[in-house]
Amino acid sequence: MQDKPMFYGAPSSGFRNAQLLRENMTPAEKILWQYLRKSQLNGFKFGRQHPLKNFIADFYCHAAKLIIEVDGKIHTSRFAREYDDGRTFELEEFGIKVIRFNNDEIEKNIETVLEKIKSFLPSINTSDF
Repeated sequence: MQDKPMFYGAPSSGFRNAQLLRENMTPAEKILWQYLRKSQLNGFKFGRQHPLKNFIADFYCHAAKLIIEVDGKIHTSRFAREYDDGRTFELEEFGIKVIRFNNDEIEKNIETVLEKIKSFLPSINTSDF
């Protein structure tokens, strides 16, 4: 499975770790997943806890080349911010856009979060169908 282009060479251990993360989603991740699952957001399919290269993205849409990260309090430390910045840089080298939301944004203002995500999704031309 890791040979598929949408995984960017993720190792097999990444798939095992992703499964564990799917089984233990945070409350904020669960809230956002309710809006992303089953192609509910503008018809785009998102996967949760998706392995890419040596990382696991909280949510990934291959068609839009968009990663959505949900950051808890641990991401506020200087070390975590530096790691996140480096990770974002590496993923953007593949042409993938990374956007981040903190738990509070998702838990208290999901509509604004969804509008921001939609702004990163390409428009669908209905004449193509």
